[in-house]
Amino acid sequence: MSVQFKQVLSRVRAGRAAAAGAGAGAAAAEGAGARAAAPRPGVRLASRRPRAGGPPGGGPAGGPSGGPPGGGWSGFRMPGGPGGRPRPRGRARGAPPPQPVALGVAVRAADFDGLARHGLFGALGFREYLRRTESQLRALRAAGLEVHLRVLDPPDFEDYCEAFGFDPAGAAGRVAYAADPELAGEPFVYAGERLTDLLPVLLDDHRARVRITVAGGALVAAVGDGPLGQPRLVAVMTYVAAVWLTLTDGAGEGRHLFTLRCHGPEDGEELTAAADVRVAGGRPFGEGRDVEAFCVTLAAGAAAGGEGALLLHGDPAAPGGQVIRGWALGRGRLRPMTAQEVFDALDDDVGRGLPHPPGAVPLPGFALPDPPPVRSPRSGRGPSAGPSDPAPPGAEGPDREGGGPLV
Repeated sequence: MSVQFKQVLSRVRAGRAAAAGAGAGAAAAEGAGARAAAPRPGVRLASRRPRAGGPPGGGPAGGPSGGPPGGGWSGFRMPGGPGGRPRPRGRARGAPPPQPVALGVAVRAADFDGLARHGLFGALGFREYLRRTESQLRALRAAGLEVHLRVLDPPDFEDYCEAFGFDPAGAAGRVAYAADPELAGEPFVYAGERLTDLLPVLLDDHRARVRITVAGGALVAAVGDGPLGQPRLVAVMTYVAAVWLTLTDGAGEGRHLFTLRCHGPEDGEELTAAADVRVAGGRPFGEGRDVEAFCVTLAAGAAAGGEGALLLHGDPAAPGGQVIRGWALGRGRLRPMTAQEVFDALDDDVGRGLPHPPGAVPLPGFALPDPPPVRSPRSGRGPSAGPSDPAPPGAEGPDREGGGPLV
């Protein structure tokens, strides 16, 4: 039932472009006296079933516990590699595909110390470990192997070994943990970078993947599993894709930071995400793993019918100060905040320990798309839920299957 969000985003973007082209053609035809109506293009969505499992048992991203250790819901895989990093170049025509290998890496000194007590690294210190790891990575890549990297997080690794009966000091546990496919997203492929430059990127990628796993589990719980949950999942992801395109279109040129915090109804679990995007020539750049995590988190909050706040921090280098716009999430949809509400949201962030942006200029948010209706898979005759018809959590009905309210 998992929807590949990047495919949804590209379909919605293509539908918008086609609609704009059709609209321009229709206007030209009308000016010439033509009466033929331009057809409206449809949006086709691709989907795949999720793996069994739940949110991971914690990690450096601060995700909640409660799921199977080391595993997690693995939906919302985005093709094209992690973050904004380029995938390795294609192989020569007729050459065999590179053999993939998986390697777990301790990215921080504290993680290294936590794992060293199991005897994983012998008598090595952290710096010598990094030097040897970089040499191994370069040797593996030079041998034509495609190296997939994963962060070795001590608590998660220990829970994983305990759950599956591995000795934390043995090689089998490290190999299985590094190659575990249950963490959301495409593999993080080593492309020959210096390890000191790569480690912060690998850690950010890992945090985003954990957020995707946690938010994906919350999203599935909100829409409900099974055939009745599929149209609700498609509807909420299509809505979020349309919202994201409108946000990036309205952000303007320069670098922008999107922040989101939301939670489910009745004091539900709080989810947070952030995405850094650069807009140049009207096109957004940097739609990587953090954007996927941001949008899946927004989808989970919208599907659960909870409350939240989305802020668009404009380019701090823009003349006149950094413009900050905001939207309030409630009952499955985003509405523009007033300038005062944006100011209050910034104050809330300061109360949470975040710095107040210097020279910030709070402005109202602009209009965003409305959520689409959800059509029943049984009858196909009309919406089974809409923005004005949210069901309480766990509601059951002829066109619902558990979960919370849908957009």
